Amino acid sequence: MDKNEADDTYDVIVVGSGAGLVGALAAAARGLRTLVIEKTEFIGGTTAYSGSGLWLPGNAAERRAGVDAGPDQARPYLDAVIGDDAPAALRERFLEAGAPMIDELESHSWLGQFFWQGVPDYFENAPGSLAGGRTVFPEPLDRSALGDLEPMVRRPQWAERSGAHPGDVMTGGQALIARLLLAFLDTGNGEIRTDTGLTRLVVDGDRVVGVEAETGSETVTLRARAGVLLAAGGYERNAELRGRYQPEVTDEWSQGAPGNTGDALVAGMEIGAATDLLDEAWFAPALVIPDERPVFYTSVWSGIWVNDAGERFMNERLPYDRSGHEILRAHRSSTVSHIPVHWVFDQRQFDNERAFTSPPVAPQAPGWFDVDRFLAAGALHKADTLEDLADLIGVPAETLTASVAQFNEYALAGKDEDFGRGEAPWDQMIVRMCGPHEDGPNPCLGVIGKPPFYAAKIVLSDLGTKGGLRTDDHSRVLREDGSVIPGLYASGNTMAPMTGRIYPGAGGPVGSSMVFSYLAALDMAGQEV
Repeated sequence: MDKNEADDTYDVIVVGSGAGLVGALAAAARGLRTLVIEKTEFIGGTTAYSGSGLWLPGNAAERRAGVDAGPDQARPYLDAVIGDDAPAALRERFLEAGAPMIDELESHSWLGQFFWQGVPDYFENAPGSLAGGRTVFPEPLDRSALGDLEPMVRRPQWAERSGAHPGDVMTGGQALIARLLLAFLDTGNGEIRTDTGLTRLVVDGDRVVGVEAETGSETVTLRARAGVLLAAGGYERNAELRGRYQPEVTDEWSQGAPGNTGDALVAGMEIGAATDLLDEAWFAPALVIPDERPVFYTSVWSGIWVNDAGERFMNERLPYDRSGHEILRAHRSSTVSHIPVHWVFDQRQFDNERAFTSPPVAPQAPGWFDVDRFLAAGALHKADTLEDLADLIGVPAETLTASVAQFNEYALAGKDEDFGRGEAPWDQMIVRMCGPHEDGPNPCLGVIGKPPFYAAKIVLSDLGTKGGLRTDDHSRVLREDGSVIPGLYASGNTMAPMTGRIYPGAGGPVGSSMVFSYLAALDMAGQEV
């Protein structure tokens, strides 16, 4: 082997630099020479955009917070909500590996300690659901800790879009990525190459032995002795694949990172990897705004959603993935369009200073919701009466006024008889974020009656696609006949999800991505949990 070949030969290659960094760190910490390649100029992927909640039952952070809810308590919950949509072996391994993974991460000085924060599970009526949830978060990190590495880390989405400075302290996904990056490089066995995009997998016989990648105008071959982990996100930014698998959803609405065009998914399929759930995504409603991609929108503080017939059709405070799925279900099952949805509210939405500056809508760029700018762009409509508003948005006035009148009756009575808004712990959490409504006995409901009236557009967005390559419970990629493709692993949104068609709780995507990246590294190192 000549010097150039030695320089391009590693034990482990990780494709993608989001939650897959956990696998890179675990491999490097075990003495494996590990390379991370990243298609874009920034480290972090969609994970850097996230709040970086990690849904991981029974870990040390939960125990420190006095939460007594380990794998045995979470198993009936996952069994009930996932059902047969994903192999039970995957969720068993997830439940087994989550707590040890957190223990190992906390043993690295750069990772610090995670902390629990009470975010309710998303399916409140399922057995084992917790009102306080199972979600933990990384500690913030002073931006200066990164030194010369700081420009490498992808900015939070709001800062990336607006150009605003993200602040001196990293939080959420940025903090997690920064901490993982520092810990990975601190092992002495880790290397990162940005602007290096996967083009194909290198196969010797039936085994994956490396990758071919483009960097600038050059094509390079990088070899891996132990294995290749595909952790490069989904295909949400690929218009052709979206049109094939999810025709109602445009790639222009996605919240996924710019590099997520499905390169790793396609590379796996080209060598015979099996796939599953390619019609799925981590769906979320998104608010249409002028001149940019829609803003991720978790649920309403005030107002209602109506379809093109002017009819209310759901609980507008459902957790975002459930909400997105409900919009898609209604759209597919009706002759009436539900994409976009019309969000109808009154002046009180603007009177509440927290309703547009705190979750559920929370870009941190000052003045991001400029009413005049929204009105001029047609992203917002305003009228003195509901009848005039109906005319502006093209829905039947009689139906819209009836929908509002019915909702107002429920608000004054304190109970949403149609869709149960305000009954679940998640619904009630929005009150803690944005404050209660001033009228009616139920703080999650409020009369729509203070003119002027407004209507904004809500589209079906996502935090990334979630269908991908089928794997076993060691993250090893499988062929259609169920056999393992030696040397090839997948995690995150490149992998067909452990959670099937559902989103169990805040941090489900990042938490499961981390666990299966970790399991891949253990397998490449010849270890078990």
